[in-house]
Amino acid sequence: MSSFLSSPVLFPYNLNPNSNTNSSVLRRKTCQLFLVKAASSVNDNVDSSSSSSNTTSSTRLITFLGKGGSGKTTSAVFAAQHYAMAGLSTCLVLQGQDRTADYLLNCKIQSSPVVCSDNLSVVRLETSKLLLEPLNELKKADARLNLTQGVLEGVVGEELGVLPGMDSFLSVLELVRLLGLLGRRNRQKDKFDVLIYDGISTEETLRMIGASSKARLYLKYMRSMAEKTDLGRLASPSLIRLVDEAIGISGKSFQLNGTMSAEIWDSLERILERGSSTFSEPHQFGCFLVMNPNIPTSLNSALRYWGCAIQAGTQVSGAFAIASPHLDVESMENMKKDFSPLPFAFIPNLTMGTSQDWNAIVLNKTSEGARNLLTLPADQKYRMVSSITFDAARKSVTLLMPGFDKSEIKLYQYRGGSELLVEAGDQRRVIFLPPEVQGKVGGAKFMDRSLVITMR
Repeated sequence: MSSFLSSPVLFPYNLNPNSNTNSSVLRRKTCQLFLVKAASSVNDNVDSSSSSSNTTSSTRLITFLGKGGSGKTTSAVFAAQHYAMAGLSTCLVLQGQDRTADYLLNCKIQSSPVVCSDNLSVVRLETSKLLLEPLNELKKADARLNLTQGVLEGVVGEELGVLPGMDSFLSVLELVRLLGLLGRRNRQKDKFDVLIYDGISTEETLRMIGASSKARLYLKYMRSMAEKTDLGRLASPSLIRLVDEAIGISGKSFQLNGTMSAEIWDSLERILERGSSTFSEPHQFGCFLVMNPNIPTSLNSALRYWGCAIQAGTQVSGAFAIASPHLDVESMENMKKDFSPLPFAFIPNLTMGTSQDWNAIVLNKTSEGARNLLTLPADQKYRMVSSITFDAARKSVTLLMPGFDKSEIKLYQYRGGSELLVEAGDQRRVIFLPPEVQGKVGGAKFMDRSLVITMR
């Protein structure tokens, strides 16, 4: 599909800047060329993903990692404009009270989706409002099941304040809903091709990325307690039935019994598995580093976040830097070398207070590398970077750990020699070892941003 849509037969234009072609026509047709390539690239990724799994959402999630003030929001807005101009239904999801995106888009962003331009919707997640919807769904479910004898109906949601931790939890639920990972009743009516998330902080975004895979272990222990303890067998069927009725986990209607409970637990496990595969699958998730070359700590933080993203269970698709007139060629090459082998590109430095001409910005020569990086097929990106390498001959495991040194990495083994638990960057990651490499850790050394572990 991609090669067909990008064929010169469809775009037989003279793109020579020295020709007599009217400049506006030239610009419009150049725009058509790269935008169709962008759309076909994303659609190819979606088609490939859909063919491999019928349960996986076709919406692609994009996010950016970087130190505060490095240009995360600017990069998110640029990417949203890029995909929207490509004809893809795009939604930019913001969290927090920062108004940078409002200025860049010249649009009043609200807690419900607002159409800012063709194919581009924007929404700001507000926890005080996100709190009301699941509560209302629980009330409706309780009215049907009558589990709380009307007590839940007496809870006034508008009186409830936001507690620490609610921002992340409820924003995850909203993203899951937008991605269509829950039951049928929670699928988004207006399906988006691309969802771009700009969170409160990179640390919170990293927690979200790793949440699905980490929650599976919690679910395992919770299910064991529910099925093997007297208290669990007494209380859990009613509770999980209420939750299932509210958000449609299983998509079925059951009576309160053990078989029903088991099916809901299984449905929960499948939802978490789909969520985990979304973040580990490049066709479904794109994660980019962002840095400001004028701020040294921004570069160091981006390198660190690269390692943290790997620890969270995903791969980084590429790196962006905000273009600066003070940056010389040598500094640019050094930056690219520091983040090699990641694809690297620059995004224009935008000024606040003036209306932005996004057609001119996206088509600017400075933006060419960023356009290409966002358009690059996911399989090409991931052919370049591997976070884990097994060497059966040497019985070793090599872990890519950029941003860390050896003293910050802890290794544990709790289940014999079949698994390896890696702790770094306030993240824990379990690595399942192939049979030919299994054993006890014999030693480890740090080489070129990688930890080489020898098994015995």
